Amino acid sequence: MQMWYSGYMSPEYVVYGQFSEKSDVFSFGVLLLEILSGERNSDFLMTEISASLLGWAWNKWKEGKILELIDPSIRETCDNNKATRCILVALLCVQEIPIDRPTMSDVSFMLSNETTPIHEPKEPAFRSSWQSQQLSDVSINEMTITLPKPR
Repeated sequence: MQMWYSGYMSPEYVVYGQFSEKSDVFSFGVLLLEILSGERNSDFLMTEISASLLGWAWNKWKEGKILELIDPSIRETCDNNKATRCILVALLCVQEIPIDRPTMSDVSFMLSNETTPIHEPKEPAFRSSWQSQQLSDVSINEMTITLPKPR
């Protein structure tokens, strides 16, 4: 799904105006990634790193560099297993298709039970809108404002 920036809104809400319990799960996943990374999703808008925090997290996970997502100020002191688990749960929450996302009770269970297996996440929403095009290809609309002056 090629889309513009969404912030915390789920793709089904942005595109179709549909809201469900899985919309809240999506928002929670974005928030969890922001907390763990120390980055805001909106800080990635139109950057060369990624289209979004979700895309950056997905790329790091696919590259096997998931711990690089952790905020550098806590990276050395945090429990790597717990941090990895939190990131994977967050990636499950931001999957593009709502039915693929866990429920909030599943999220709570996965975060509180370290022995519960977590399956691999699928591609997150809002990952590739800017990655498929170079920033130099982006057109910026210009606007002219004319203020009337009395004679």
